Amino acid sequence: MDLGTVVGIVLIMALLMGAMSMGVGVGAYIDIPSVLIVVGGSIGALMISFKPGQMKNFAKVFMVAIKPTVDDEAELIKKLVDFATKARKDGILALESEVNAESNEFLKKGLSMAIDGSEPDTIRELLEIEKEQTSDRHKVNGSIFSNWAALAGAMGMVGTLIGLVAMLLNMADPSAIGPSMAVALLTTMYGAIIGNVFGTPIAIILGIRNDEETLVKEMILSGIMSIQSGDAPRVLEAKLLAYLAPADRVSQFD
Repeated sequence: MDLGTVVGIVLIMALLMGAMSMGVGVGAYIDIPSVLIVVGGSIGALMISFKPGQMKNFAKVFMVAIKPTVDDEAELIKKLVDFATKARKDGILALESEVNAESNEFLKKGLSMAIDGSEPDTIRELLEIEKEQTSDRHKVNGSIFSNWAALAGAMGMVGTLIGLVAMLLNMADPSAIGPSMAVALLTTMYGAIIGNVFGTPIAIILGIRNDEETLVKEMILSGIMSIQSGDAPRVLEAKLLAYLAPADRVSQFD
């Protein structure tokens, strides 16, 4: 669970609700027509913008921001160093049983190809393709939320115009001005909340998750290439530690 994301969302909503309750009360800020215009309208526009297969993962992608898969880079480096040590001692075929039980699919695929005797260029090419395609899919998922932010803001403006038109048409009836003005103002507020609490922040954190996953896969790819070429474990470790921040570089050979 990413506490930063969860705490951030809860904090913003709590502060907004608190500020509303100190004024006229939260109930005054709830308007069903405004919700239909902004939430329904923006999601409908997203359905036009993206394929059904992409939209069906909407909730799943949101949970990636809340509960991401975290890779322990230090543990991964240790595992690759152990693989390199065993491969240097007993040959790369000795890794077969451990690789078959490996939970990291990217690492498992690359080492399995190395064990099967695939050429280094072939392994690198296939893993690079998989890494890039996965990254592209993640970018599309992130763009759903960035576009949601923009579309929610736009639908908020549409709702504002609808409310203003209704208000102007009913200027002779004072009792109709209030509800129309509520629609005009609350749609803008709803659009701003969706865009600045859920849309843009989630898109940003998904981009960060994508960069982190891509870096880990680049590190794994470098490790596989070193194991296949027969690099010394200390050399392999030095290569992989270069992917980490200086403060995180701890060698098991020291």
